[in-house]
Amino acid sequence: MTFQRSESETIQLLRKLTLAPGAPGAEEGVREIVHGHLKELASAAISFDRLGSIVVEKRGLADQPRVLLDAHLDEVAFMVQSVADDGTLSFVPLGGWWEHVLLAQRVDIITERGLVPGVVGSKPPHFLTSEERNKVLSLERMHIDVGAESLQQAQEFGVQVGDPIVPHAEFIPMANPRLLSSKAFDDRAGVALLVESLLELNGLSHPNTVIGVGAVQEEVGCRGAGTAAKLARPDVGIILEGAPADDTPGFTASARQAVLGKGPQIRFADPTAISNRALVRWTQEVARRHQIPVQLAVRKTGGTDAKSIHLHEQGVPTVVIAVPARYIHTHVSLIHLDDFLAARRLVVELVRSLEASAVAALTPR
Repeated sequence: MTFQRSESETIQLLRKLTLAPGAPGAEEGVREIVHGHLKELASAAISFDRLGSIVVEKRGLADQPRVLLDAHLDEVAFMVQSVADDGTLSFVPLGGWWEHVLLAQRVDIITERGLVPGVVGSKPPHFLTSEERNKVLSLERMHIDVGAESLQQAQEFGVQVGDPIVPHAEFIPMANPRLLSSKAFDDRAGVALLVESLLELNGLSHPNTVIGVGAVQEEVGCRGAGTAAKLARPDVGIILEGAPADDTPGFTASARQAVLGKGPQIRFADPTAISNRALVRWTQEVARRHQIPVQLAVRKTGGTDAKSIHLHEQGVPTVVIAVPARYIHTHVSLIHLDDFLAARRLVVELVRSLEASAVAALTPR
């Protein structure tokens, strides 16, 4: 199969999506990009749930089965909790952060008047006690400096309690240009898979109806996936993710299940969901037939929107397909472009294989 999208178009989409702000509960910038790319799909119906998730339905050769492609729009972020008299901000996390990666990093406060840059304050080493040098500073003891000299000046900048805060990042190719670095590949890699897979399927026959969901608030409890599933009414679910890569120092070769350049990860299980076994094996077989490299994973930690989707109504057979990403939940995650392209091909071929009898065979009758 020859894909319609060029690599340069894919890279530009990844750039736009990762650099867009999308804190949980404030995903409109990412949603607008998705809507802008998919609104011209022939005969597609676009709707929104009341939390802000976008649902794009495109009929293929049959009304059923209804095949759900889900990716979450949000990223790990923060929210302004209070503004001190000296103009510094206290903040709370939205999603999972490790305090070690935050000090002296740049952030963007998304105010009603526009973007306000800030820096997570840190002590110079000259002022640290020996005890402080050996401790991780808790987030509760950190502050954000927006350059304000007072509470009044911070308010004049437009900063208010409740404003979302996202990491400030660059999108850059590494010295190996197949590796790309930016914030939020969890889950903008999945969102880009969603967009490009739907665009590709628009020009191909598929024996089902495909429903793309850009879900909100995954990082704070997989909330949008639950409400969007009520609109999507899926018979089978494919969750598109940016999964933490484990090809870094400290992992033995035998323990690695998400290595950059080795293909997308098919996740069998994590603490929030066990994938449908028959669907995992079906996905592996599709990959084998089309010579797509994949990695199989069982994860001890983490979770995805499968948590909500597989419990919808009487249950939905689900599988997770993920692009491995090093250093997720930081400002500088890394993906391999070849893994993304392989994942896109796998998603398209998997959707095209899911006709009614195949989906019926996934569950007892």
